Amino acid sequence: MAAAAAAAVLPSLTPSSSAACPSSSSGTLQSAVFCGSLPPKQRFLRSLRQTSLGGLNVSTPRGSKRRSTTVLRALIAPDGGELVELVVPEVDRASKQAEASSLPCIPLTPIDVEWVHVVSEGWASPLRGFMRETEYVQALHFNSLRVADGSVVNMSVPIVLAIDDFQKEAILSSSSIALRAPCTAEIIAILRNIEIYKHNKEERIARTWGTTAPGLPYVEEAITNSGNWLVGGDLELRNPVHNGHALLMTDTRKRLLEMGYKNPLLLLHPLGGFTKADDVPLEWRMKQHEKVLQEGVLDAESTVVAIFPSPMLYAGPTEVQLHAKARINAGADFYVVGRDPAGMGHPTQKRDLYDPDHGKLVLSIGAPGLERLNILPFTSVAAYDVSQGKMAFFDPCRAQDFLFISGTKMRNLAKSGEKPPAGFMCPGGWQVLVDYYHSLATHEQGEASTA
Repeated sequence: MAAAAAAAVLPSLTPSSSAACPSSSSGTLQSAVFCGSLPPKQRFLRSLRQTSLGGLNVSTPRGSKRRSTTVLRALIAPDGGELVELVVPEVDRASKQAEASSLPCIPLTPIDVEWVHVVSEGWASPLRGFMRETEYVQALHFNSLRVADGSVVNMSVPIVLAIDDFQKEAILSSSSIALRAPCTAEIIAILRNIEIYKHNKEERIARTWGTTAPGLPYVEEAITNSGNWLVGGDLELRNPVHNGHALLMTDTRKRLLEMGYKNPLLLLHPLGGFTKADDVPLEWRMKQHEKVLQEGVLDAESTVVAIFPSPMLYAGPTEVQLHAKARINAGADFYVVGRDPAGMGHPTQKRDLYDPDHGKLVLSIGAPGLERLNILPFTSVAAYDVSQGKMAFFDPCRAQDFLFISGTKMRNLAKSGEKPPAGFMCPGGWQVLVDYYHSLATHEQGEASTA
C-alpha cells in the first residue's frame, strides 16, 4: 500500500505505468520522502547490495560508479533538536560491563528489546529510555511530550518496561538496574535513575487501542501477562542492538545525506519488529522489496531501503503518529500514508477496528508535534484496470473496467499457486508470495506427519 503511494512522488514512477507493489500486511510497509538534489544515475543501493537478514542476502543493483556529492542542505532536525544515541563510548564499555554485572538484573522480552532498539538509536527522540510516570501520563493522555524548552513533540504510544511484584521488590532499593537479553545471560543495557509506578493495564489498553476487547495481538503478546508495575529510567547501552538486517538510525541519516538533494528520495522503511501471526514475516517481505527494485516498480537509483525496528501495535491512528514521528527523526520531509495505516480488523466483530480514513486524517490536520512533516495522503483507490491490463487509480466514470482484488483473494490465489491478472503485481514479487505460502503448507504437512 505505502509503496504504491510512492508512485505519486517519484519522478520515474507514475500510477499509469506501475504494477502493484507487493503488500503483505497492513501497516508494515511504510515510506517517507526526502527532498533535495539527487545526483543523476547514482545507484545508492549499491552500498546496500548485501544486507544480511538472518541468512537472506538482499541483492541490489551493481556496476555503477559512485560519484562525489555536494549536500545543499541538511536533513530536518530530529525532535528535541539532537538525535538521541545511547551507546556508551568504546573506551568506557569494559567498566560499564563490570558495573552492570554488579546490579540487580531484569530479563527482557523480545518486544522489550525491540523498544530498546527504537529508543537507543533515536527513532523516539528525545526520549532517552523507558518512560517514567510523568512521560507515560503525557503519552497516554496527550499523545505528546513537553520538552525542556517548553516545546511539544509527538509521543503517541507509551514506551514502557513492565515488571512483576517479585522483580519490583528485588530492585526497590537500587537506583540503577541491568537489563538482560531474552533467554541468555547477556547484559544489553543499564537503566539509570529508575522510577517504579503502577501499571494500570486496562487504562493503557483502552487509551491506546480504543477498546479492551480480547484478541488484540500486541496486547496478548506484551501486556496481558506482563507485570503490574512499570519501571522507567535512562538507557545506557554497551553495544548497539543489532538485528543484522537493520541500518542504524545514524547510518540511515548518513546515507540519506550522501545522496545529496535534487529529486525526491524515497525511504522504503518496512517495520521489523513484532507482527501478528498471520502477517508475512520480515524475511519474506524483504525478498519482495528486492524484486520490486530489481524489476523497476520502484526506482533503485532514488530509493533507500532500511528497517524500522519497532514492534507493530495495530493501534491505528494512535500508532501511525509514532511511525510519522520516527521518520521526522530520520530526516524526512514528507510521509506517505494510505488507507487504515497500522489498522486491523476488529478482534470480535466483522468490521475494521478503526475508521480507515482516520489515520491519514489525524496526520493531515496536524497531530501535535508533527507539524513539520508534510503529509501525502494517498486518497485515490488503486484497482486493476481490465481494459489496460495494469493497476491504475479507480475511475468511477468507467467502473465496469476495474477489478478489485481483495487481500483475502490475493492470499487465496497465492496459496493455490495461481497467477493474478498480468500487470497486477510484478512477477518476481508475486512468486515470493507464492513461495511463502508454499513454505507454510510444507511446514504444516511436516508437523502433521510427525504427529
